[in-house]
Amino acid sequence: MKTFSITDIGIHRKMNQDYFYTSEMPVGNLPNLFIVADGMGGHNAGEYASKHTVETMVKFAKASHLTQPASILEEAIKAANEEILKKAEEDISMKGMGTTVVAASVLDHKLYVANVGDSRLYLVNREIRQITRDHSYVEEMVRRGELDKETAREHPDKNIITRAVGATKEIEIDFFETELKHEDEILLCSDGLTNMVEDSEIRTIIKGQRDTAEKAERLILAANANGGKDNITVVVIDPFSDEVNG
Repeated sequence: MKTFSITDIGIHRKMNQDYFYTSEMPVGNLPNLFIVADGMGGHNAGEYASKHTVETMVKFAKASHLTQPASILEEAIKAANEEILKKAEEDISMKGMGTTVVAASVLDHKLYVANVGDSRLYLVNREIRQITRDHSYVEEMVRRGELDKETAREHPDKNIITRAVGATKEIEIDFFETELKHEDEILLCSDGLTNMVEDSEIRTIIKGQRDTAEKAERLILAANANGGKDNITVVVIDPFSDEVNG
């Protein structure tokens, strides 16, 4: 396995509210762990929500006695949700904060994914396939057939999400499990990438570079070249590479 992760503030934002964590080595009973979170909230609240969510998830995964990847991810996200709600109750300046989260672990040839919000996980091969499903107002309109994908990209409400860590006491999490093929590459990212760079261009960039670092850095460059309106976080994973992490 070879991975590379990078986050960038973008061109227009004054603060980076994205946060990520990657480990190619075991984290508790997980064989590896990759997380991207995109925080929301005024002042430092969004930054706190994403960072604290990721740190809580990692802490929980390290201590968990559960053995199934999906179960560990589920309980870790639920623990983070409780922590964010508790902090928001204690500190009025944090009220209303929340964060998206997408998390993944690779076990043998299987990919386990959990997500809340609109940060995404893709599989990239001969085509690019979004594994996660956005929990957003506009995406729900697309699913109901009220909007097409192209119109959705430019919709003024495209950043309104319908689920977030820290939004409600009972959190609804989506889970995905998929077989990996040898040529598959995995991409986790915040919407600062996907709002600026079309899926087809993301695939072209990933397939056009030699290593994971180049792929990730070129994706950041493309998002900023197209406007850089938000923070951008990218985690690129080559799950079957024997190269050592750089």
